[in-house]
Amino acid sequence: MRIVWSLGDPHGIGPEIILKSFLAFEGSSHSFLVAGSYTVLEYYKKVLNLPVKLKLVTSAEEMTPARGGLLPVLSIAEPDDIRPGEISAEAGQLAMKSIAEAARLCLSGVCDGLVTAPIQKEAVALAGYTESGHTGFLGSIVGVPSPTMMFFDPLSELRVALATIHEPIEKVPELIRTMNLDAFLFNLASSLKIDFDLPAPRIAVLGLNPHASDGGVMGSEEQEIIRPCIERLSSHLRVEGPFPADGFFGAGMYRHYDIVVAMYHDQGLLPFKVLAFDTGVNITLGLPIVRTSPDHGTGFNIAGKGKASPRSFREATLLAITIAQNRIKQTEPHL
Repeated sequence: MRIVWSLGDPHGIGPEIILKSFLAFEGSSHSFLVAGSYTVLEYYKKVLNLPVKLKLVTSAEEMTPARGGLLPVLSIAEPDDIRPGEISAEAGQLAMKSIAEAARLCLSGVCDGLVTAPIQKEAVALAGYTESGHTGFLGSIVGVPSPTMMFFDPLSELRVALATIHEPIEKVPELIRTMNLDAFLFNLASSLKIDFDLPAPRIAVLGLNPHASDGGVMGSEEQEIIRPCIERLSSHLRVEGPFPADGFFGAGMYRHYDIVVAMYHDQGLLPFKVLAFDTGVNITLGLPIVRTSPDHGTGFNIAGKGKASPRSFREATLLAITIAQNRIKQTEPHL
């Protein structure tokens, strides 16, 4: 497989975990390419004394299997200076341009999957981008208005998908009421079938309100929106709920399902990161390209200090390879 890594924020831990991950994959038959900045990677390579051999390339076609020991770098822009731990518009601009170029390489078929290093939302906003996160930005590039954000832990096989993504809590109830929850669950099941080779995934849906509203005592979304949706789909999908979020995770009920659908960001991500902080992977479902990322941020407090763990990034890369292979299998003719 041919995997492209986008640089992430050059002032964060992205360059470090890319370099460390390449050392782990060195000798692999898979090919890797960084879309970003040769200068940035060379800087962190020297500061952290990492034995990575970099090669500046002008085309992704120059990718070669990692067994050659060289990490190709496609230069998107070369910054004037590098300041680990600092927020800057220039850094945000480089991070987003790297993502855009990496996505283009996947859309054109030159690369089989994209793994994105972390970006800093404030830096991205300073650079003038209205989409501050990977999911929405990639959706706008490939023409998918509502991609799904999902998280996966390869050790426990816990999967969590978000019905709403980076939204203020006050907006969530109305978003749940106005979204097409039926289509969301159908599309989720379809993605799991293709990307994770799960022909009939078991889906658990969490309630929006505490205790899933206790029969309407603490809200009406469960009775009016979520439960009717589950009842409509139950003859087509293996879907159950709505479950109270606290008891669901506390009792370990997630182990009986292939995926858990949370109504909002922290409802799903808080338990997920408690259970799988070092190994969790973020996946964007519903795109024509494969995209994964580590389940952590830019780590500005440790940037340039050699303390960043590449484990989640490596897991994200392995998962991107698996998903790309699964998509190829889905398109192969069955004899």
